[in-house]
Amino acid sequence: MLEIARNTVSLAKQKGAAEVGAVAKVKREVDVTWRDGKLEKITEATSRALEVRLFVDGRFSVCQTSDLRPEGITSFLDNAIGLTRTLAKDPHRTLPDPALYTSATPEGLSIADPRIESVTALDLRRMAQTMEEAARSVKGSEVILSVSSNGSHAWTETTQVHSNGLEGSFVSTAFSMYTDVSIKDDDGRRPEEGDYAWVRMYADLPDPATLGRRATERALARRGAKKIPSAVMPVLLDNRAAGRFMSYVLRPLGGSALQQKRSYLEGLVGKPFGSDKLDFADDPLLPKGLGTRPFDNEGLAARRLPIFEKGVLRNHYIDTYYGKKLGMAPTTGSSSNIAWKLGAKTQAALLVDVKEGIFVTSFLGGNSNDTTGDFSLGVQGFAIRGGKLAEPIAEMNVSGRHQDVWKRLVAVGNDPFVHSPSRTPTLAFDGMQVAGT
Repeated sequence: MLEIARNTVSLAKQKGAAEVGAVAKVKREVDVTWRDGKLEKITEATSRALEVRLFVDGRFSVCQTSDLRPEGITSFLDNAIGLTRTLAKDPHRTLPDPALYTSATPEGLSIADPRIESVTALDLRRMAQTMEEAARSVKGSEVILSVSSNGSHAWTETTQVHSNGLEGSFVSTAFSMYTDVSIKDDDGRRPEEGDYAWVRMYADLPDPATLGRRATERALARRGAKKIPSAVMPVLLDNRAAGRFMSYVLRPLGGSALQQKRSYLEGLVGKPFGSDKLDFADDPLLPKGLGTRPFDNEGLAARRLPIFEKGVLRNHYIDTYYGKKLGMAPTTGSSSNIAWKLGAKTQAALLVDVKEGIFVTSFLGGNSNDTTGDFSLGVQGFAIRGGKLAEPIAEMNVSGRHQDVWKRLVAVGNDPFVHSPSRTPTLAFDGMQVAGT
């Protein structure tokens, strides 16, 4: 793939491109789904693709092909360069400054597991079957309507070559497993819950039987869920759910949101935004991280980037294009791993501190406005009474403005959720508007 990318860049230059970036990828995937006692689906696939970023006569395009034969690439480039010449000029489109590239390798990042070669589809089928059998072994499982389990893995090689000096390549692996359980509630509803894991290294997957049992336990805990009275009350976000809420802070940090005046965080670099508990960096060099990478999508060297420090906004996600349009130095165009400054308390200890409120285990629907910061989100979870989880709640809503709510972040747990690049810990807010009955 490195040779293909090199030859593509050279050929595109010969055909009239001023600058060229080529990204070649190979991906192998195996995916097995087991549902209600039998194999439902098994897929094994290998794909190869070439993406070419062309800068021609002040114009820019991104084109893709899966035909990697020499004659196929030649024809593809003829068409792509011809198409690019019909577009409007954009003076802000260039390759990145070569000074921002790196020769760093993925060694030490622990994102590629050689064991993937020995993990077969049969192993994944056994994993999925074990999860379902364990899910159905839990006391009270007679109300189960359906169980779906899945095991999968993927191997990806990414190669990037730019005409102004970048050459880089890295391999990554990913293993995942999940179990979803639907049950019958006494009122005829069919609540669903589950559990999952997503890791770089096969050995880091949890025990399938344990995961299957947890999925059923989570589903059974949803029985009898109802609304509780509306109020402004403390809210504790489960570490597994908090990543979605945090995404509504990351989204308006992008260069496109800033340039198009769609960010409630515009103009706040160096200024307080949230409480001093809002403290995290973007860390693409975290070993085994699901967002770990030696360089980003446009080849910029991976480096740790402070985002919030004690509530003060430090950086935006800025790629080369929007950096030129905004007059800002590029950082990176997309998030990788989020590394929080963790607190000292467990989730159980934070529940005791909250005393009375709600514990959110998932968000269901709703919206968050990147321009104004207003949000309204459906939630489910549990009431908190006397510092302990009480009855399950559902069909409720939390709302407010991010500019206000993040100032009310009073505690961060010591439990980052490692099965996501967001890696969010449990988050405690001392008050949100909660709508119920």
